[in-house]
Parts: sequence; structure tokens; C-alpha cells
Amino acid sequence: MSHVWQLEAAALGQVALAALVLGAGLPALFALGVRASAWGRGTGAAAGPGAPAHPAGRVLSTAVYAVVVLVALTGIALIVASGFGKALSFEHVYPMIVDK
Repeated sequence: MSHVWQLEAAALGQVALAALVLGAGLPALFALGVRASAWGRGTGAAAGPGAPAHPAGRVLSTAVYAVVVLVALTGIALIVASGFGKALSFEHVYPMIVDK
């Protein structure tokens, strides 16, 4: 009986971790991209009027947005693959749709 509880607790922990990362982490990362974009343009509440633009902010915001888009596309690929009876494999560096 305790083995079943351990398995359920482990599964619940995995679901909670995924929910925390995808539910709070991805929007926080997107907010960081918005903040970096404002820094890159020299605008925003903290910068004040006439603040200089920072090219590093544009590079950082582009990188952050790229990560957010890649995670979203990977999630969509996972949903589509499971709908067609396939699986998403991370055997290589990039995700691939494979047979189950």
C-alpha cells in the first residue's frame, strides 16, 4: 500500500513541477523579455524620459522571446503528436515526433 502512495506522490510532484514551470515560469520569462525590450529601447518607467537605448536589451529580449516561442511550439507539437498516437522524443538535441 505504501508503494502505491509513493508512486502517486512522485507523479503528483512531477505534475506540480510542470505546472509551476509552465504556468508561472514561462509568463515570468515573457515578462522579463518585455522588460528587456523596454530597456533596449530606452523607455519604461525606470528609465525615464531621454534615457539611452541599450543594444544588449534588444539582444536579451530577442533571446528570451525565442525561448518562449520554442517552448510554446514544443508544447503544441507534444499535443499534436499525442493526438495522432505518436510521441515526442528528445533523444536527439531537438524534439522529434516518433511512433510510440
